[in-house]
Amino acid sequence: MNVETRSAAPVRLPLLDRLLPVWIAAAMALGLLLGRLVPGLDEALGAVEVGSVSLPIALGLLLMMYPVLAKVRYDETGRVTSDQRLLVASLALNWLLGPALMFALAWLLLPDLPEYRTGLVIVGLARCIAMVLVWNDLACGDREAAVVLVALNSVFQVVAFAGLGWFYLQVLPGWLGLATTSADFSVGAIAVSVLVFLGVPLVAGWLTRVLGERARGRDWYEERFLPRIGPLALHGLLFTIVLLFALQGDAITSQPWDVARIAVPLLAYFVLMFALSWVLGSGLGLGYARTATLAFTAAGNNFELAIAVAIGTFGVTSGQALAGVVGPLIEVPVLVALVHVALRLRGRGGDAAAPVGPADPATPRGASA
Repeated sequence: MNVETRSAAPVRLPLLDRLLPVWIAAAMALGLLLGRLVPGLDEALGAVEVGSVSLPIALGLLLMMYPVLAKVRYDETGRVTSDQRLLVASLALNWLLGPALMFALAWLLLPDLPEYRTGLVIVGLARCIAMVLVWNDLACGDREAAVVLVALNSVFQVVAFAGLGWFYLQVLPGWLGLATTSADFSVGAIAVSVLVFLGVPLVAGWLTRVLGERARGRDWYEERFLPRIGPLALHGLLFTIVLLFALQGDAITSQPWDVARIAVPLLAYFVLMFALSWVLGSGLGLGYARTATLAFTAAGNNFELAIAVAIGTFGVTSGQALAGVVGPLIEVPVLVALVHVALRLRGRGGDAAAPVGPADPATPRGASA
């Protein structure tokens, strides 16, 4: 792609993606209704799993992530790994600021609700490795950078999750004279979660790119093949949302006040993480595409892992599990809204001096593209 000057005209999503909030709201409502009205549905769905990994959710995530990962030009990821500013900023935001901010918000806004507070701390420790790829693609972020940052978060998730859980649930509260919580985290279960939710679609996307280009060339692959599989991302996203809310539909609809209490710190967290990441990326001069990628990878959370850990440690009916389930209830619509915020910031020309190239595409790349 030739380098060209970015237009200051507002960037618009394709029609199908502009209606994404409508589809997501409908999927959330359908999931809640199914969970509320179909007896035993949550138990039936929850029983179809290997270890702590829900196979129906894994299928939905595979459908959602595969087209996005098939779009990535893996031979260009080297330019991302050489950007030390981006990598260091992402690590600092995800593994220093993110958990600390969620800990502070949970204790500040839920001082009287220890189970929900613990659940939110667990959500803050689970960095996003799945749905963030869709938000980044919709916002025209840097696909190659997103894959590198997600892979980096995956490694740290396996290595650091248990240690940080111990620090934020026992050590830090003890230092501050606050109540502590005991929790056991299985490193093996976390590794399996990362392997299933990221490893499988990543390998599938990479093989598709390599074999497709080898057989028919890059032009055919990007102009003919990718548009055919693109809609799978939207279908997988909606399928996953329906499943997540069907699993806990009864708990969410029967405790609306508790859900509202949990939602307040989550809303503050997503907005603050996005805003702080955007300011940092802009200050470092990363350009629009990588700033957007930095912001979305920092603002999103791995709610699949958080829910699995909360259920495995505290039980399916626990307050910790409910806090994990409320995570996507707030995250999904908020991050969809932030996609539009990001595109509006780009359209206002605040980054107009930056060149447009493979790292900063000139046209929107939605989940349906």
